[in-house]
Formats: sequence, structure tokens, C-alpha cells
Amino acid sequence: MEQTKELLQAQTHVCHHINGNAISMFLKCAVELGIPDAIHAHGQPLPFSLLVSSLPMPPTKAPSLRRLLRLLTHTGFFTIHPDLDSSGDDAYSLTPSSQLLLRSSSPSLASFVLGMLDSSILSPLQLLSAWYRSEQPATAAEMARGMPIWDWTRANPHFNLLFNDAMASDTSVVSKVVVTDCKAAFRGLRSLVDVGGGNGMFARAIAEAFPHIKCTVYDLPHVVATMPESPVVQAIGGDMFERIPPADAVFLKLVMHMLTDEQCVKILRLCKEAIPKREDGGKVIIVDMVLNSEKEDYMVTESQLVMDLVMLQATGGKEREEHEWKKIFVEAGFVDHRVTPLGTRSLIEVFP
Repeated sequence: MEQTKELLQAQTHVCHHINGNAISMFLKCAVELGIPDAIHAHGQPLPFSLLVSSLPMPPTKAPSLRRLLRLLTHTGFFTIHPDLDSSGDDAYSLTPSSQLLLRSSSPSLASFVLGMLDSSILSPLQLLSAWYRSEQPATAAEMARGMPIWDWTRANPHFNLLFNDAMASDTSVVSKVVVTDCKAAFRGLRSLVDVGGGNGMFARAIAEAFPHIKCTVYDLPHVVATMPESPVVQAIGGDMFERIPPADAVFLKLVMHMLTDEQCVKILRLCKEAIPKREDGGKVIIVDMVLNSEKEDYMVTESQLVMDLVMLQATGGKEREEHEWKKIFVEAGFVDHRVTPLGTRSLIEVFP
């Protein structure tokens, strides 16, 4: 009896992880259909019949929609309010998680969901075992596309837009947390350069929260060329592997985890040249993951470990434990650092 119980538990464990990818696709489907937005627009729990009529789908798909909602309610994205008048019309409301999936609100992870679950991102994962058996290329993504991800991004405007929208979506959440909970990290700064800052969303959030800081976005010329004009943020085009514009602080959000240790050291040395001494306020501010497998929060640790493998196959980068971060900081000539955990991410202040 005990042996068969263990066998069934093992089967359930395997099936749970097999189905994880499917759950992601069902979540993406809900965002694409606009289910969270439809419920939000109603202003109160939305009866199922009204939900069906508000979505771009034929009424014949209603039974299938109810099954989709049953799963996403079970996984915590919606709350069901059972039918009270026997009409068969249950109603649905949002949870904190699905509040983050609204397209029209800020912060929003809707574009992040659509970008990270796009087939162009996921298809290289099918080649992981082939990549492990091969001497080349550097990543599974390069094996799938025939070129490094950044060359492929430049050659595919649709993917470039999808990726930038996804990063901006993620930034809308992280920037709100950072400027609210990490004010001390920006105290005394007069200038900051956001390296790899994309469309400038994070820099604008910092500039609006701390008006005394002159903020600059530094990214590749074709990236900053599409950055919206802003009265509080200036843009400079360039290559972070060649130089970093001078400022009191260099800001790096989700840049280092895309890079090898050697590349990180190279960039950090350029950062050190760009900032003043610590006593004059110089620092590097990094928003990235700090792995800690000892954490009690299973979901945080699992998300970090998954992202580590995503970076491995996408860019050849990695997520790092604190001692690994310290090693590259010291090699780049920095003497101290401070870590502030922020869910799956951390804010790391690095001092010369």
C-alpha cells in the first residue's frame, strides 16, 4: 500500500510539472482574450453570461470558457462568486495577481506575459538537450536561430517590439517598488545614468520620484532612437562595453543576468571609471536576482532557478548567488556592496 501511494505521488509530481507549460499558455490565452479587462470594466463581479458576450468569441465557446476560468480560478487568478439565484450565472472578480494583467493599468504585467510566452521565446527550449550534447553554439537560442539573440533582435523588428514591451511591462512593477521602498539608495545623488535603459521607463520613474536627480538613459543608438521624448530624462546612444557616461550613480536593471562573469567585470570596470569616489556619492545600483536556495518561499526560489536556465539558453547569462556577485565586484575593483531583497529580485548597491 505504501509503495503504490509513493508511486502515485511521484506520478502526480511529474504530471504537475509537465502541465506547468500548459498552464502558462492558458494564462496567456486569458490575457489575449481580455478577460481581466472585461471583469475590471464591469466594476463588480461579472456574471458569466455578460463575460461571454463581452469577449471576442462566439457564444458556442461558452462551455469551453467556463473550463478555462475553472483552472485559472484554481490557480489564483480569478475569484468565483457562486450563483445565488439558481440561474446558473456564476460571477467572477479579479485577484491581486490578475489586477497585474490589466492592459490599461499601471503597473501591468500583461505585455510581459505575452512577450515571455511568445513562441519566438519558447521554441529554443525544445533544443535544450541537443544543445547540452553539442560543443557549439553558445546558447540554445543561437542554435535555433543561427545567430546570437541580439543580432536576431535587430533583424526582427516584431520581436524587438515584443521584447521591449515585455521589459517595459516588467519595469512598471519593479520601478514602483524600487522608488517606494528603496528611497535611501538614491539619497544624495545628483545624477544617474540608466545603462541599457531601453525606452526610459525606469529612468522616468526615478526622475519623477527624485526630481533632484538628473537622469540619463544610455543604450544602443537604435534603441534610444525610439525612446519617447521626456522633459526629465535625456538619451545617449552608445555601447556599454566601450564606455559609460559619467554620473554619480550607474543604474543597471536586468542587464548583468544576461551576461557572462567576464562581461560583467568589463562593464563594472567601466562603471567604476564613470562614477566618483564613495565619499563623493559614487555607486552602482543593480536591480537583478540574488539566488538563495535557503529561502523558505518556494515560489521565489523556483522562479529564480527557472530564470537562471532561461538566461542560460537565451543569452549565455546566469543568475548569481551573493558570493558570485561579490566575486565579480571585487574583480572589477569595488570594495563593498549592500543587498536589499525585493521579491524575486534584489536591489544591490555597489561601492568603489
